[in-house]
Amino acid sequence: MEYIQLAAVAACVFWAFKKKKLTYWIFASLAAGVFIGLNFPSLGLELKIFSDIFLRLIKTIVAPLLFGTLVVGIAGHSNLKQVGRIGIKSLIYFEVVTTLALVIGLVAINLSGAGIGIDVKPGDIAVLPQVKQSAKDIILHTFPENIAKAIANGEVLQVVVFSILFAMGAALVADEKRKTMIAFCESLSEVMFKFTHLIMYAAPLAVGGAIAYTIAKNGTEVFDNLLKLLLTLYGALVAFIVLVLLPIAWLAKIPIRKFINAVTEPVSIAFATASSESALPKAMQAMEKMGVPRKIVAFVIPTGYSFNLDGTTLYLSLASVFVAQAAKVPMDWSAQLLMVFTLMLTSKGVAGVPRASLVILAGTVASFNLPSEPILIIMGIDALMDMGRTAVNVVGNCLASAVVAKWEGEWNEETIPE
Repeated sequence: MEYIQLAAVAACVFWAFKKKKLTYWIFASLAAGVFIGLNFPSLGLELKIFSDIFLRLIKTIVAPLLFGTLVVGIAGHSNLKQVGRIGIKSLIYFEVVTTLALVIGLVAINLSGAGIGIDVKPGDIAVLPQVKQSAKDIILHTFPENIAKAIANGEVLQVVVFSILFAMGAALVADEKRKTMIAFCESLSEVMFKFTHLIMYAAPLAVGGAIAYTIAKNGTEVFDNLLKLLLTLYGALVAFIVLVLLPIAWLAKIPIRKFINAVTEPVSIAFATASSESALPKAMQAMEKMGVPRKIVAFVIPTGYSFNLDGTTLYLSLASVFVAQAAKVPMDWSAQLLMVFTLMLTSKGVAGVPRASLVILAGTVASFNLPSEPILIIMGIDALMDMGRTAVNVVGNCLASAVVAKWEGEWNEETIPE
């Protein structure tokens, strides 16, 4: 049996060498971790150090990345004299739809209980201090008294509030000084994304170490939970499309069949590459052909890539509760709704590139005193999850541009291809 397992690992490694892509190396490392955990459990327990190092590095990214992306996203697009009604309507639409996505993800993971049964820290039941606090304490805890202290303590919500207020202040200063600050924040964001990219090269080692440790400690039952999590996500994404996006399209009187034909190609690209950015040019071109004016397409879709990632926000609420379930942390609905409120803000800094949501997830679970180890377990199937949620991101942003065009009375029916 060991020889068969070793041959499977060798095949995965050969596949990764041939493809030369991080995703394939993660799958190869996953296979190697399973092999080590089953056959060399003492070694598997020691390999946890790789996942610990990786998670520490990920946590260093959260605050500067959120600050940079939120300041650019708000101060760079919040000149209401220029943006006008299109900006206001777009942001209202984004907030409503992403909140619905978060709620659907929350309901789905509670129904499936995909994280229940994973023994991450036996006998160690963590306590959420937020649940015991009064409403007054929760509101007060949202606002930072010292931004350095908030960063050091991993208080993601406080970092977000500071970043939003800072961005609003930047939007009110003279253009010359605002441009300097926005340029700095854009540079900071780009550097942090490159930093993330570098750290992701260590992801295969981290995933392999985490899976080896988990298998050595708990056996193969964890794969039942991962399969259930994968099915839960795709079921929730389908539910979101059917219960939210389709009714919105129907209410806005958008021709659904023609819309589906128009977005098929960009959605396919997004699904295959797990990157919303790769589908951006095709998505913008498709919506222009659908009759959405260029000025609306040029604002709504790129802005939506920061503020309207429906599939990613749904995944974040689902994955956060999965982590709590795996860690055996009791979370009542008030605590889960507080987490949704946190994600409602932190998810606005998610980039449309593969695995960027990992940074937001790590920051969120840390701010709720949840262990980070289950995140590494999720990473074993993250590539498969990323494809589905990215495709929904593109559908959601294309629909948003059409809805805003209808809302503005600027939909051009005559240009819609038959």
